[in-house]
Parts: sequence; structure tokens; C-alpha cells
Amino acid sequence: MSDLRLSLAMGDYDRTRAIYDGRVKIDGVDPICMQLSPEEMFFRAFRHQAFDISELSLSSYSISVARGEPHYIAIPVFLSRAFRHTSGYIRTDRGIAKPKDLIGRRIGIAEYQLSANVWFRGILEEEYGVKPSDIEWVRGGMDTPGRPEKIKVQLPSDIRVSEAPEGATLNQMLIDGDIDGFVGPRSPRCFDEGVPDIGRLFPDTVGEAENYYKKTGIFPIMHVLGIRRTLADEHPWLPGALFKAFTQAKAVAQAALADTSATKVTMPFVEDNLARARALMGPDIWSYGLQPNVKTLDTFLGYHHAQGLSPRRVSVDELFHPATLESYSL
Repeated sequence: MSDLRLSLAMGDYDRTRAIYDGRVKIDGVDPICMQLSPEEMFFRAFRHQAFDISELSLSSYSISVARGEPHYIAIPVFLSRAFRHTSGYIRTDRGIAKPKDLIGRRIGIAEYQLSANVWFRGILEEEYGVKPSDIEWVRGGMDTPGRPEKIKVQLPSDIRVSEAPEGATLNQMLIDGDIDGFVGPRSPRCFDEGVPDIGRLFPDTVGEAENYYKKTGIFPIMHVLGIRRTLADEHPWLPGALFKAFTQAKAVAQAALADTSATKVTMPFVEDNLARARALMGPDIWSYGLQPNVKTLDTFLGYHHAQGLSPRRVSVDELFHPATLESYSL
């Protein structure tokens, strides 16, 4: 019997590369792998259900679950995680020295419902006392004018969202001072290019994130792996096979990262940063599976509902295929 020929969209990460290049096989599957950017992947997955298996935005997926219209069902493989203290950028000439100084400001966003933005707003309110309603959010394309929300959202009445002027980009608006800052999963180009008066909200993002983790134990989750629900129903062995393969691929990446005889990453101080992360988070710094991540997921779902993105409070156990919530042991 031949393997299932299935399309698979995912990012180009060390933790997925062993699946892309065939070192790790997905049992029973002959994948057509596509390495895509999150923007393209999520747009095509949520607008057109374009892939059999796809990396998914946790926020967009949670909206689909809350509305009762999910085309995909998730597997607890968390292909993107990040401490979102890195996500806030500001004009340094506007007197913004701390999070409270964002009150009353105009802050650019590419999409309100992006997972990174959900986390940033939740942390901003819970840890620093700045509510989403305290800020005017200006929505638009980062480098190209105009950008639609992947999933249409209806926000609470006290949330102020305005559209960037026609033909304007958030990057140029930040340079020109038409907005006071930007929040998003990508850094604005003007920050990367060293444009004067553009900086981060938190100058020491690592220290700020370490303090947050010590307090909460949360390593924010951005993306999950999803499989078309009709496929999971037709082939009940498939979700477990995917969880197994992606877990194996992550182990391959972690072994390579730890082998610093000749570093596999084009960056100095790899062993020092790895040791620092393990000292903070323990040996499993990028956990898959439900149980180690219940608190993180539940916190996100609470933020998501409180911010008006999901019409009801989704529970953690609604997100994932039941076959991926337990595994055998010897």
C-alpha cells in the first residue's frame, strides 16, 4: 500500500528541517513539503484551506474553534514560541520610558488578532497595568500599503482601531512620527536599518523576559500544527503519526544545537545562550505535548477571550485531537 500524498506547509526551522529533507519520516505519509512565511501560510490556510497539514496561527485557530467553524484540528506541536517582550517598538523621542507611557499613544499593528499581539496586550495589561483600551491601535501593512485581517473580528466597543491612511505603510508612519510605536511579531524595517529615534519598548528584552518566566513559568506559544479535520476523521492514525514525527525532528535539532564542537548556528555564544536558557527553563526548553503547556495555553485563551477575539472562552482540551494527548511508554 502506498503512503498518503499530503501537502504540508511549515516554516523553515531547525525543528522542521529533518522532515523537509527526509531524515525523519512521517509514518504512512509521503509529504509535499512547502516552506512558507507565516503570512503566506496562514492567509492561504484560513482563507482557502489550501493545505492538508499546516502550521497555524494559535490566535486564528482559536477564533475558528470558538465560532464552531474550524477546518483544521490542532496537534500539540508548537512550531513557533517567543517571549513577546521583543515585540514592542517605539519612537524614542516621545517620552516613552516605560509601558505606562503607552497610555493614550497611537501604536501600529499589522493585524489586531495576531498571536504575538494577543500575548503582548495580555502581558501589557496583566504585568504593567496598561489595558488595550488605553491605546489607539493603527492597523495597516508593514511595508506594503493595506493588509486585511485573515479572519474578520468584531472587537469590544471600547477598543479603538483606526486604519492607516490609503497608500501609507506602518514602517514609514513610524519613521515620520505619525505613530508613536509598533507592535508585532516582526521588527519594523526602520528598526533593523538603524533609523534614528526608533528603539524597543524594553531595552533589555532578555532580562525582562527572564523575570517574566521566573514569575509565571510561561514561554508563549504562537503557532500550532493543524491537520484538515476530514483527513483526521478518515485516517485516525494520522494525528499521532504527525506528533511522533515532529517530536523526532525537534530532537534532531536539539541534538545538533547542543553539539558545539563546530556550531550549527551562524551566531557566536551558542553554548552560553543555551546554558542560560536551560538554567532558567530546565532541560526541555521547547516542550511539545499538552501537559507541559496547559498553563501557557489557558493563559493565552483567557487573553484571547478578554480581548474580544473569541466570542466565548475556549477551553484547552477543545484545541487538540484526542489521539495526540497521550502516548505509549515502555
